[in-house]
Amino acid sequence: MDWGSWAGLAATCFIAALLQATNGFGFAVLAVPFFLMLAPPDEAIPIIIVISFGVSTFVMPQLYRWVDFGLLRRLTFGSLVALPFGLFAATHSNRIVVGAIAGTIVTGFALMLSWHRWHRQTRALVLCPSRDLAAGAVAGVATGLVGMAGPPVLIYLMLARAPVTTMRATLIAFFAVIYAVTLIANTAFVGMPGRDWLIAGSLLPFVWAGGRIGLRVGDRMGETAAAALALTVLGAAGLYTLAVAAHAALK
Repeated sequence: MDWGSWAGLAATCFIAALLQATNGFGFAVLAVPFFLMLAPPDEAIPIIIVISFGVSTFVMPQLYRWVDFGLLRRLTFGSLVALPFGLFAATHSNRIVVGAIAGTIVTGFALMLSWHRWHRQTRALVLCPSRDLAAGAVAGVATGLVGMAGPPVLIYLMLARAPVTTMRATLIAFFAVIYAVTLIANTAFVGMPGRDWLIAGSLLPFVWAGGRIGLRVGDRMGETAAAALALTVLGAAGLYTLAVAAHAALK
């Protein structure tokens, strides 16, 4: 990786952490599209997983008391069952396919968040064990393939109108578990060069700085403005990633 690409990853980490701090959206869903533009998937995805695991474990102690452990167990079980399928698909997919999938997930995530924000009066989805397992399974595949565990589970919990504190705490706990397992599995069965560990470590200070600034920015902007900014960035990132993948496919 050259210095220009590394600088792009550092800027992406800073902005993604800033937006996550203002809204609570997962770091990976904001960073993955740009990482895939700056590095090949077999390098970008493991780095994202290391950073996301670090962020989750740093935040988790502050939220532990609000975790719904029954929900966490079901989401985790579903994800662990499906994770190998995502890892297998990742090793047999090219950069264009992975980019298109990432762009589709991010764009769909932005549309779903927008719909939920302006249609709060619609009937809530009922949480149940089978749906918990299904949401976890989709997240497991997405984690193995593109390093994004958050969108399927967050959309599911939002549609169910889960309490915000419980939803956030359970999500962070879920991220810590699923990213740890993904990291171990990826290292054991696919392999992760020492260079990727060093790159991930070098990017963590930018994640920390973006998060610290984002907390202050979020307090000043207010919930509505911060959410609008995040949705705009998510939508633009998803559509741009799709456009890049389409352009590369048509060459």
